[in-house]
Amino acid sequence: MIKVDVWSDYNCPWCFLASTSLKTLRETHKVDVTWHSYELRPKGSPPMPESYKQRIAEVRPQMEHMAKVQYGVAINQGRFGVDSRPALIGAKFAEQHGLGNAYHDAVMSAYWEQAQDIEDTGVLAGIAEAVGLERNAFVAALTDRELEVLVDTDILTARQLDITGVPAILFNNKYLVPGAQPYLELVKVVDYVRQRDGLL
Repeated sequence: MIKVDVWSDYNCPWCFLASTSLKTLRETHKVDVTWHSYELRPKGSPPMPESYKQRIAEVRPQMEHMAKVQYGVAINQGRFGVDSRPALIGAKFAEQHGLGNAYHDAVMSAYWEQAQDIEDTGVLAGIAEAVGLERNAFVAALTDRELEVLVDTDILTARQLDITGVPAILFNNKYLVPGAQPYLELVKVVDYVRQRDGLL
């Protein structure tokens, strides 16, 4: 089975689009996907310049059109500037219980398709419960220092791999594919990796 490690952040639109491709890839090919944390705007970051916000607003229609045409999803984004760290910590708890992919997909959908505030503990707890996690245990896990360390370790590993933007998709610890790749492009990568690594 091909191992796929993905660095992403929940408040990144390109990461959302990549996640839809990877969800389909999991369903059609033998790939083992593991999600890794990457904080685009850690808590305490300087305020986002107005010029940058304006640039985001200007490219938004183009991104929404691409999402619909190339990925088959309609963007309905949650609150802008949300702190993704609680959701990233929750992902580590979900992964420990064998529900990493289900939780990841649900959080991405909640924020990018259902306009939910994924910084809110109650929203995250509802998502966690919906995918099969115990609600109270999940809420307690959001302040678990050991899970925070796992998030920080992911971020450190990204730096060590010279990953400076997300999504970043690493196949079999060797082949790094950046950006929001459509499903058919990922299929090509899988075929290439299988051939190169003798997995045919």
